[in-house]
Amino acid sequence: MEVLTEQGNSILRPTWPLPSGVNAFVTTRHGGVSDGAFDSNNLGLHVGDDVKAVEVNRRKLLSHLPSEPMWLNQTHSTRVIQPRPSMRLSTKMPPNADGVFTRESGQVCAVMTADCLPVLFCAEDGSEIAAVHAGWRGLANGILPAALLAFRSRPHRIMAYLGPAISALHFVVGVDVYRAFGEAGRARGYASMVDSAFRLVDPVVGENRRALDSGAKLHADLFRLARLELESLGVSQVFGGDLCTYSDQSRFYSYRRDGRTGRFTTLIWKE
Repeated sequence: MEVLTEQGNSILRPTWPLPSGVNAFVTTRHGGVSDGAFDSNNLGLHVGDDVKAVEVNRRKLLSHLPSEPMWLNQTHSTRVIQPRPSMRLSTKMPPNADGVFTRESGQVCAVMTADCLPVLFCAEDGSEIAAVHAGWRGLANGILPAALLAFRSRPHRIMAYLGPAISALHFVVGVDVYRAFGEAGRARGYASMVDSAFRLVDPVVGENRRALDSGAKLHADLFRLARLELESLGVSQVFGGDLCTYSDQSRFYSYRRDGRTGRFTTLIWKE
């Protein structure tokens, strides 16, 4: 099981074998100033929280970082951007993308989530890094291979960390999601393993495979689906994937659990 060390009350640092000079952590819902449903360290400006509170939370986050993160307007796409030093950061009009890649020191790659899967990438030598927001749509459509295309390093020289996300026990989906990954698996070489990431909610209905045509519900395992995709791409060094946002209400925001809620952040950067 992946072990995380809590710092203060607001940061979790994953224990994966990052090379010297590369840092990564996950924020929690503690240590900020937001109230109510956003209690307390919400970092999302788009969820209805008080803007001034979010700005305070982001300034507190910045005290741990070498620079302001490249914040994204995440749209469940497969777009991965590579910021340039000359790019102007804007919190009012962040770029539409679901991944950030860089080779630049001091550039913080970050994604916000509240059930979707955050994925961090790092080359073994620390020369290249990325952060990806992978909801089920992004996973099925190919956000992970899109991120890896930006790397010069070969996939077997890249490691990945699967951050906190909703677990299969709490992630119930329709047949459309199952079929989307069936198509993705056929297109990208892991079709024979897709069924291992899904389990019918009703085991009796599960005895009749035709039930998949009649509105059946399934538990979907985002962590398993990400691992299948990464393995098919040649990424064998995969860590994390054991922290559930839905069940861990004390530390994480969860949209499926709470509806109106905040966002935590998963980040990586080179010193």
